[in-house]
Amino acid sequence: MKTDLRSGAAQSVAQSAALKQGLFANANFRWLLGGGALSMLGDQFTLIALPWLVLKLSGDPLRLGLVLALMGLPRAVFILIGGAMVDRNSPKRVLLITKWLNAGLLTALALLVWQGAVQLWMVDGLALAIGLVTAFSYPAGSAILPRTVPPDLLQPANGALMGLRQLSVLLGPVMAGLLIAAWGDGAVAEGARLADARGLGLAFGFDAASFVISAWTLRRVQMAHAPAPASEASVWASVRDALANMWRDVELRTLCLYFAAIGFFVGGTVQVALPVLAQQQLPEGAAALGLLLGGHGLGTLLGMAVAGARPHWRLKTLGLTLLAIDATAGLVFMPFGQIRATWQGVALLAPLGALGGFVQVAVFTWMQQRVPPAMLGRAMSVFMFIFMGLAPLAAAVAGAALRYLTPAGLFMGSGAALLLIVLLGLGLTPIRQIRDRARS
Repeated sequence: MKTDLRSGAAQSVAQSAALKQGLFANANFRWLLGGGALSMLGDQFTLIALPWLVLKLSGDPLRLGLVLALMGLPRAVFILIGGAMVDRNSPKRVLLITKWLNAGLLTALALLVWQGAVQLWMVDGLALAIGLVTAFSYPAGSAILPRTVPPDLLQPANGALMGLRQLSVLLGPVMAGLLIAAWGDGAVAEGARLADARGLGLAFGFDAASFVISAWTLRRVQMAHAPAPASEASVWASVRDALANMWRDVELRTLCLYFAAIGFFVGGTVQVALPVLAQQQLPEGAAALGLLLGGHGLGTLLGMAVAGARPHWRLKTLGLTLLAIDATAGLVFMPFGQIRATWQGVALLAPLGALGGFVQVAVFTWMQQRVPPAMLGRAMSVFMFIFMGLAPLAAAVAGAALRYLTPAGLFMGSGAALLLIVLLGLGLTPIRQIRDRARS
């Protein structure tokens, strides 16, 4: 028995090494990885610079919320249309167009900030345009990978790219903050004009340049399949057709509804209650929130790396693995509101992030393999819409609940709700039967 176990472990390690070697030997993946790394890092520069710019110009957190809403609303509303356009054309073509559009928009913003000529109404318009463009770039970016790497390399490729994205989330804000601080973070001169904001301009300029370079690398990616012939049906008809097909797929429908329930009952708590808990219960305040999120982010990065290196690790099936990890998350959430030291929160969130990162890569890969290529853009846009559309609603409900509950009470309720969702999924749905295999 021990010999068999050692032999199996050695075989698993050998298979993992072969997959990794084959992945980085794939020219398509190398081009996607190189361009994607720079583009994801650039995104973090804008995510830091934009809120700072709005606060410098307005001094009003509510005004910042409006700008973020202007960016998020068109993305949520049009992402299904974006998925349909990806399927009617080509993920590569749509992604190239969005990269050039984003480069142009961010270049304009960088020049306006550098010259001190930017005004809030300009930021509003540019935020709205950037949000609209991302409604098309998100489904295109999700649909391109299965068309550029072999099926056996898909999960390692997803693990590498998602892990890289998580790494950019950890490193990008620090790099952006240092750049902005060194070159000027903006002072408001007379007439509400921005002065000494070269650091902010450079941050937006870096993101613009990252889009140009990633567009150049994307042009060298070769698509494995020709795009599907253009449909004579309208875009809305294409969206309805995709929704109908996803609804008829029982496992896919169940998984989408499952994640929608989790996003509503848990997502809002993470967005709202975690900052309140850090403010009210932890002595470090904002620094504690950063440490909590950083610990969770590091755990997520580790989990994604493991998912890419060990794509066959499962608790019998993918569905049972998912349910077990979510049950663990529910058990962690229930006492989380009782922490009184930052290290306690990090000790809970880091392993939870690792489990979540692992299953995120696995589920994402499962969806890419299960959905027919001609419908992948629309299917992935539906999956993204579940989280983007529910996030503002879940945050509003959590905020309202905190008028009557303490953060500890809300975490307890969210953990209990998550356990109930897992039990319902285990007993009443086919989630536990979901396996890693492509649709026949």
